[in-house]
This record gives sequence, structure tokens and C-alpha cells, in this order.
Amino acid sequence: MMLCCGESLIDMIPSDTADGRSCFVPHPGGAVFNTAIALGRLGVDAGMLTGLSTDLFGVQLRRALEDSHVDTRFAVSTERPTTLAFVALQDGQASYSFFDENSALRMLSNEEIPALDPEIDCLFFGGISLASEPCADTFASLLEREGKTRLAMLDPNIRQSFIADEGRFRGRMKRMMELSDIVKVSDEDLDWLVPRPLTIRDQLQSILELGPSLVVATMGSAGAIALSSAGVDVEAPAVHAEVVDTVGAGDTFNAGFLAGLFRQDKLSRAGVGELTDAELESALGLGSAAAAVTVSRAGANPPWDRDLM
Repeated sequence: MMLCCGESLIDMIPSDTADGRSCFVPHPGGAVFNTAIALGRLGVDAGMLTGLSTDLFGVQLRRALEDSHVDTRFAVSTERPTTLAFVALQDGQASYSFFDENSALRMLSNEEIPALDPEIDCLFFGGISLASEPCADTFASLLEREGKTRLAMLDPNIRQSFIADEGRFRGRMKRMMELSDIVKVSDEDLDWLVPRPLTIRDQLQSILELGPSLVVATMGSAGAIALSSAGVDVEAPAVHAEVVDTVGAGDTFNAGFLAGLFRQDKLSRAGVGELTDAELESALGLGSAAAAVTVSRAGANPPWDRDLM
């Protein structure tokens, strides 16, 4: 099982009422939640470790996970409120305002984390759950404790407005990258983590030298690039799509990429370490194809397997 560890929240998406007034419509979301949903829809055995409120939004989130075949038994149920992310869209690009104080996600503690079953062989971390304390330290501790015996993938998915202490955040990211087998970044994440004027390959190499076996960067319409510690260097083009918005695009890419590894029986430490150019290109291609479907729809609505036939 791939256990997705991080945020589940409600994206409040702008819309218009029948009489033309502006409103916000609640959509289940969150970077790690979106990846879990997409994995479930692509046929990968996936679970979600998060804080799930018992409020009406938490019920909506749990139902959405279960409807997409995501195991919720590792989610921590709490009466604390659900995190809300109000979304602003400009030319299809999303920006966010978060309401997260004392939320089910943010206050998740080490003591609340359930024991992980042996069937969980892969862990995925990312999103605002790695910037928002105290839960950021909870997830970092989980990777430190459980990542030694399981494949781990990290997507920093950096939201600068969410970082209260840049020094602490950079230190946490560095340690988590050192402990991860796969690190995936957007080109914007990469420029923040490893400032230019380095080339993108030099930026990725600097992350690879921290310890991961594989680093992947998505570059929007320019496609994706991946470098491995074994010397594999692959680029894959983006899949054309008519963009409605970009909400959940990177999260869906993550799921498609992981599903691509899974379908080739490479979703393991040994498998990632021995990837060929063709195998890595295939996984990148599935990630790009899945993301293309998501950007063609409003909000984070990842494809089912049948949508990619």
C-alpha cells in the first residue's frame, strides 16, 4: 500500500450563482489528499494518513476518499475544524488564502499517529503539511521513524506565504530530502530550494547529492525531467490540454508517476534504483497524461483509469 501522509482540506473555489453573484463552492482538496485520490482512481492501493475533522467538511473529505477507493483507517478523527483554502484564479493559475488555526491537520501530533501495518511499503509526503507547525514536525518524525524500511517520496510543493520560519523550513526540507528515495519538485520549487543561475540539471544534481535515488522536476508546458543516482537522465514532453485551471495538476502528476512505477513493478527501493531510461520515461508520461486531464477540468478532479484509455 502507498500511504499518503499530509493534508486534507476544503478548496473554496470561486463560482457564480444563477443570478450572477460571486460565491465559493467547497471542493475536497489538499496536495496530499489529491495525490491519494488520484492513486485510488488509477488502481493503486492507497491510504490516507491525515487529521480528519468530524465537522461537515471532514465528513465530505472522508466520503470523497472512500468514493475513490482510498483507505481511511489511518486517518485520525478529531473534533478540531477542517482547514479551508480559499482559491483565487487568474488566467487559470491558482493562488490560495488558508484558514488553518487549530485545525484537524495542523494540530496532528506524534501521539495520534497510528501504528503502520507491514502492508504499507511506500510513503508519500508533501504540501502545506510540511510547512505548518506542529504537524510539519509530526510528519518529519514519521519519515525519520518509518522511512528506513519503506520507499519514501517527497514533494515539497512550496507555498511561501505559509512558511513562518524560513530557516526551520529549509532545515526540515533538507533533512526530509536526505531521507527520501524520490524527490519531486516543480520548477518554481526548484528555484526556491536551489536558486539560479545554476542550470536545471545542476539544481537537480544538488538535490540528488543529498541522498535520494531519483529527482523529478515538472516544468509546466515544457514537460518533465528526471535524474537518478545511477546516471539515468530523461526528459518527457507535456501532454497538450485545454487548461481550465491548474488546481491539483502537480498532485495528479505525482500519482500518475507513482502508478507508472507500480505498473512496471518498480515501486520499491530496488526498483527505483534500477530504472532504465524507457521505464522512467513511461512513468513520467503517465504522470503528464494524468495531469493533463486534471487541468482540463475545474478544480482538483483527477482522472480514473478509464479516462486515460
